[in-house]
Amino acid sequence: MKISTDEVAKIAHLARLEVDTSQKEKMAEQLSNILGYIDKLKDADVEGVKLASGAASMNNVLREDKVKVSPGPSVTLANAPQRDEDFYIVPMVVK
Repeated sequence: MKISTDEVAKIAHLARLEVDTSQKEKMAEQLSNILGYIDKLKDADVEGVKLASGAASMNNVLREDKVKVSPGPSVTLANAPQRDEDFYIVPMVVK
């Protein structure tokens, strides 16, 4: 599959990337090569190959929940860069 420089520009815009003209041609060629390789995979002979579901066959290892006493604010806030009594002080991230 051939990728054009216009398609590279559109992908870069969607990804919020700044790509100059000299890079667009190189990226178009590289993406075309990648898609060409992926296209070859459809010709692979998978006759008799058992389907695999990857991580879905793994079992999750769970631990039993145990109730423990909280160590308290003096321990949990010991390394806090800033605190106000029993609370962390953090920079405002939403205005």
